Amino acid sequence: MKLYFIRHGVTQGNLERRYVGCTDEGILEEEKEGLRQKGQALPKMDQAFVSPYLRCRQTAELLFGKNQTEIIEDFREMDFGVFEYKNYQELSGNPDYQKFIDSGGTLGFPGGEEPEYFKRRCRQAFQSCVQKSWENRWNHVGFVLHGGTIMAILEAFVYPQRGYYEYQTGNGCGFVCRVADNGDEEKYDKRYIKLIIEEDIT
Repeated sequence: MKLYFIRHGVTQGNLERRYVGCTDEGILEEEKEGLRQKGQALPKMDQAFVSPYLRCRQTAELLFGKNQTEIIEDFREMDFGVFEYKNYQELSGNPDYQKFIDSGGTLGFPGGEEPEYFKRRCRQAFQSCVQKSWENRWNHVGFVLHGGTIMAILEAFVYPQRGYYEYQTGNGCGFVCRVADNGDEEKYDKRYIKLIIEEDIT
């Protein structure tokens, strides 16, 4: 089984380098044709799992059409709290932001979500999606997600392991992963998913 992890198309907040978490903005109009063409170059998906936010739903429809998509609530991007929809320039001089930077991004966001909680909910949702994919014997499964969601999943399940930020990817880009053989599918244990990255989606 192959899994296709694709980050949503560019939004205005992305252009302005803002922390776009729970802000539910759509992708830019000029992004759409390129995503349609990218979708035509991908295999037909048996199923696609998608974040509930508009930017991901729009991207999934452009890539894969309206059919065979399922919204997964726990794939939403991290809640950035008081940093939400602000950029570096607007946060410069904010002591809470400086603490966050100094921590290497490990501290929680004031008024927002703890990074470890965010990672855990994304990973648990992903495990459920893989289990469903095995049960239905799907071969090609798409995931249209946020950058942070992709990083949280791949950090936990890709072999050999790498750090969270090493899985950063551009808008409309991502990774093709193969689920490593776990033996008899009837005895598949969703706790022990191992992914191998086969290629980048650019």
